[in-house]
Amino acid sequence: MQKIFITLLIVSAICTTALAQTKGNTEFGVNIGLNGATVTTNQYTNTSYRTGFNAGVSGEYYFSDRWGVKVKLSYEQKGWNDGSIGYGNGPSFSTNYKLDYITIPVMANWHFGRTRNWYLNFGPYVGILINAKLSASADDAKALFNTVDGGLAAGIGIKFPVAPHTRLFIEINGQGGASDIVKNNTDAALRNSVSQINVGLNF
Repeated sequence: MQKIFITLLIVSAICTTALAQTKGNTEFGVNIGLNGATVTTNQYTNTSYRTGFNAGVSGEYYFSDRWGVKVKLSYEQKGWNDGSIGYGNGPSFSTNYKLDYITIPVMANWHFGRTRNWYLNFGPYVGILINAKLSASADDAKALFNTVDGGLAAGIGIKFPVAPHTRLFIEINGQGGASDIVKNNTDAALRNSVSQINVGLNF
């Protein structure tokens, strides 16, 4: 039993050393996760979240063992539930808003902890609307929304060595929109707000 324990410690140390971030290295990743999405105004947050998923790829360039710049490309399901929409002078209808984006965050990534396996990232993102649907209608609703969304993204995560040059990661992310997602909006601006939990692999 003692030999097995010592062997596991040696293997773990080798993996940690092999995967250490160094200046000039580039690391790639894939991830999938769960989204909780809603919208905010200047004063209020909608309490009915749309549950969806996200999937993406990433690349990080290391300036040192602590700092890197990370770029992601993700498909993300955003929007909100229990909204309303009206047509002309007619009555309003309850509806869920289903907005799908391609999102591109560009973030500074700070690695910390004894083996630098924890990380904290933050930076701006741009989102491109690719699909918009209302549960109250089968019609395409993209004309109601601005094509480009932007804001700030942040997250925290941890990596676990699972094989030479491969790490499993778990992270929690958030996005706060800075621009109005509704086209020609004359009311209070609506901004995307997203919370995520993701898992993935780095190579």
